[in-house]
Amino acid sequence: MTTTTTERGSSTPAAKPVLRPGDRIFSGTALAAGTIILITLAAVALFLIVQALPAFQPDTSSNHILEGQPFLQWVWPFVFGTLWASAIALVIAAPIALGIALFISHYAPRRLAALLGYVIDLLAAVPSVVFGLWGALTFAPALVPFYKWLNENLGWIPLFGGTPSGTGKTILTASLVLAVMILPIMTAICREVFLQTPKLHEEAALALGATRWEMVRMAVLPFARSGMVSAAMLALGRALGETMAVTLVLSPLGVVTFNLLNPENPTTIPAIIALRFPEAHDEGVSTLIAAGLILFIVTFAVNAIARWIVSRRAEFSGAN
Repeated sequence: MTTTTTERGSSTPAAKPVLRPGDRIFSGTALAAGTIILITLAAVALFLIVQALPAFQPDTSSNHILEGQPFLQWVWPFVFGTLWASAIALVIAAPIALGIALFISHYAPRRLAALLGYVIDLLAAVPSVVFGLWGALTFAPALVPFYKWLNENLGWIPLFGGTPSGTGKTILTASLVLAVMILPIMTAICREVFLQTPKLHEEAALALGATRWEMVRMAVLPFARSGMVSAAMLALGRALGETMAVTLVLSPLGVVTFNLLNPENPTTIPAIIALRFPEAHDEGVSTLIAAGLILFIVTFAVNAIARWIVSRRAEFSGAN
């Protein structure tokens, strides 16, 4: 218990600070907001679990979505497609986003940096259906010659083997569209994290004779490591849940293949839900909800891993 010392040396309990009405209102509002988030998350999880139970029945002969297959056998190709497309998109977007963020925060003149930051933020506001239409109608046909070149010159690599698609609508095209969609998210977050680097660290590195790149490598990147991981995981979560862009680019095929150029490609869970839901009924609806439950679990696992990675780096602080 906190105590205070009087003039005669005796100790008395310290008076508990009195909260002003504004403090009470703010703390109550914050507590209510956090509670609402937890309740909403629990309600969504409960809804998915309850509605998905019929899809796990052993007899699936009457399920027009499963068509006699066990649920896990039916959903596995779509889980693979979701993870595969999102991973490719993240690998493509991450280095570009980091480069743009570093250029804006440490290399570009102030006016140019402000303009680029505005453009990046504006790109994040473009609806996903616009990206999907652009990817299906413009981007995919433009990539056909490039895919043929990859197949002719790098066809000995399994990723680029087989027969390239004549329309350009492949898993690689969908991943490139996803990369464009998650690029502004990663760039904006990394830019703000880079700008939070203590100026004393940057000035100390430069004073010791480091070049601009050496200063970035020794002072900025170590300080922003946890922020970069968070940005990557947030962008990955966006890619995992994307629906319209992938739906407009890929065909709903339940195949598992690592080939990036073939016309037969795995599709994603959000895309298959969007494509099959209008015709679903009875147990078919439960099957698609069960697929949504799998996506919910995958997304939750990705965010949990991200939090674990960030917490491992929590002991480092650029202000220490």
